Amino acid sequence: MTFLAVVEGDADGWRVDRYALTEAIRARWEEVGIDASHRSEVRGLVWEFDTDNGPGEAYLHEDGTCLYMDVREEDATWLAIAFRRVTPKHLDLVFCDEGYTFDVRLRTGTTEAELMALVNAAG
Repeated sequence: MTFLAVVEGDADGWRVDRYALTEAIRARWEEVGIDASHRSEVRGLVWEFDTDNGPGEAYLHEDGTCLYMDVREEDATWLAIAFRRVTPKHLDLVFCDEGYTFDVRLRTGTTEAELMALVNAAG
């Protein structure tokens, strides 16, 4: 399943610091493959890694305001929070799945347990 962490509304020219997000991902998973070749608008930068739940992939939209995650929900929750940590507080961030079966605001300082509770309440 694909999950998204996306800036809602105008990002005022902000784009995620790719280096900071890469460092966060590397802090969680030891071996991370990085593909910086431009494959499409949605796949401006790709991270591949092995999770406890199997292989995973995260990819960043070329505008730097949306992180797509092809991982299990637990890992997507962690990645969404990592993305929130490198997103300015004044920007609204939404965590959802590709089918929009849930759509929750991801506020600064939200924990993994809190985010999972929001997802379960919305879904």
